[in-house]
Amino acid sequence: MIYKDEPKDENLSIVVAVEGYAQRHNMPEKEVFELMQKYEINSMLRSAWDVLHTQAIEESIDYVEDVLAWKQK
Repeated sequence: MIYKDEPKDENLSIVVAVEGYAQRHNMPEKEVFELMQKYEINSMLRSAWDVLHTQAIEESIDYVEDVLAWKQK
């Protein structure tokens, strides 16, 4: 059975990642969201949702940090 609220949950994980990353790095949320869009991290978070939703919320933030560090090299 497919969980019917899955897209909504995926969106919430993106919101959590944006807010968490912004807070950790003292950046405006809008700037973080734009950065995530530029590097297609939103779609990466959605594709990793099956794993990330079973982890602590901080894992989504850590994931964004890792991907941005890798993509900005």
